Amino acid sequence: MAVLEVRNVKKVFGDNVILRGIDLDVQKGDVIVILGPSGSGKTTLLRCLNFLETAESGTLTLAGKTIDLATRDRKDIAFVRGATAMVFQSYNLFANLTAIQNVTEALIYAKKMPRKEAYQLGLELLDKVGLADKAQSYPKDLSGGQKQRVGIARAIAVNPDLLLLDEPTSALDPELVGEVEKVIEQLASEGRTMLVVTHEMALARRISSNVIFMENGSIVEQGTPEKLFNRPEQQRTEEFLRRYHGEE
Repeated sequence: MAVLEVRNVKKVFGDNVILRGIDLDVQKGDVIVILGPSGSGKTTLLRCLNFLETAESGTLTLAGKTIDLATRDRKDIAFVRGATAMVFQSYNLFANLTAIQNVTEALIYAKKMPRKEAYQLGLELLDKVGLADKAQSYPKDLSGGQKQRVGIARAIAVNPDLLLLDEPTSALDPELVGEVEKVIEQLASEGRTMLVVTHEMALARRISSNVIFMENGSIVEQGTPEKLFNRPEQQRTEEFLRRYHGEE
């Protein structure tokens, strides 16, 4: 069953064409990883799908509802953000709220969940990401990896149909990457439907059901991780992967 269908998404910044008509399908339980060099349009695509950027054209169909990305209204935005959740590169936690408050905020105010029930669920989710002992800590007292894990707990708290992860480890020190990757792998193993932008090739291979390689705002190639990593059809894909494998 298709959770998300994206058709002909185009995005322009000034004279720069960032997305050149992207088509994408995400089935329930898929973990689709988007790879590509910096500036290829990966993050912009996620931001257009969550209305953090406005596309010049294109449609998305989510949970059976089709929305024009260029002419969407407040109800459309609320619908999409109610069915999806995003994990950002830079955590985007509320600095004045504790970890548990960051996780429960949307449950209480957007989902209208009773505060006591939300608090209990928040504790369970913090425990799930290995941070039960940090529930009352503020973001300033957390490491980068801990902040990102709070961000993941916050995202899955609303039980989204689709989880969007935008370079979830890119802002982390190398020694903290593993703790966040472990949580992402756990979510993938649970059957969470995810669209993940990352530069972490090993993570992409472990978690993905399908891999997309983008460059210059277009999808160059896509396929299973086994096919794309081991037998890419496009020379540009092979060159990109070779560089990441440390080969000349």
